[in-house]
Amino acid sequence: MHQVMILGSGPAGLTAALYAARAHLKPLVVDGHEAGGQLTLTTMVENYPGFPDGLMGPDLIAAMRKQAERFGASFQGGAATAADLSRRPFRISIDGEVAECQTLVIATGASAKLLGLPSERTLMGHGVSTCATCDGFFFQDQDLIVVGGGDSAMEEALFLTKFARRVTVIHRRDKLRASKIMQEKAFKHPKIDFTWDSTLEEILDVNRGKVTGVRIRNLKTSAVTDRAVDGVFIAIGHTPNTQIFRGLLDMDEVGYIKTHDGTKTSVPGVFAAGDVQDRVYRQAITAAGSGCMAAMDAERFLEHGGH
Repeated sequence: MHQVMILGSGPAGLTAALYAARAHLKPLVVDGHEAGGQLTLTTMVENYPGFPDGLMGPDLIAAMRKQAERFGASFQGGAATAADLSRRPFRISIDGEVAECQTLVIATGASAKLLGLPSERTLMGHGVSTCATCDGFFFQDQDLIVVGGGDSAMEEALFLTKFARRVTVIHRRDKLRASKIMQEKAFKHPKIDFTWDSTLEEILDVNRGKVTGVRIRNLKTSAVTDRAVDGVFIAIGHTPNTQIFRGLLDMDEVGYIKTHDGTKTSVPGVFAAGDVQDRVYRQAITAAGSGCMAAMDAERFLEHGGH
């Protein structure tokens, strides 16, 4: 029986673990499908406060993990595959084994949707990115591509114009899904142009270990062209990792967990932190902040006898 169980080991889960451990609650952290979360896919992190020279994403995660362990957090590999939240203690299945907990912090994050190209995974962090706010700074005066047609794609493209020489938006259709105001901003911007009815067939060049260009297929004519670019930003959305909680907790239409009064969910004793409940900011620092809140909310809940 665990006082606090934390699902997810990104900045939200690890900060929750640190705070819960320092409150002598001996939290168990279940690593999840992507141990360390999205930060393990990034190379240099320059926007996490306190590190003026920046640091590598995996190094930041390793340091957070070590800090939580130092105060008594324990870790378990694997991922939660089912949950019974109908009564306390809650019962969580982790790869077939059932564990019980008095409080649950869900910090399972959101996964960026990808195109599914092998080159995309290989070059992630080496010219391929899913976060303009994180990585735009590294592309000063370069030619970039943004894949997508929704609001987030337009936001990424507009943000990247601060740094890039040119931003080309590639979209499968001949018109955008983005809201009118975002479309107008993007169409008006002198640095942004559009390639319609097209998809990326390949990102070049895996052999050189960095992005040198892309292969684009026109979906109407099937014509294939190569274009030299320095970076590719995939902006086709995120999927919150909440599948096992469908029908158990209140969520929005996409599947992000709804929270109120801090990190409380629709089930007392269950708290949510980080990208699993934040579709707006999605930064390491905001995830860490909400992880701290979730641990404090869980501690108060236990102090008040589970109310």
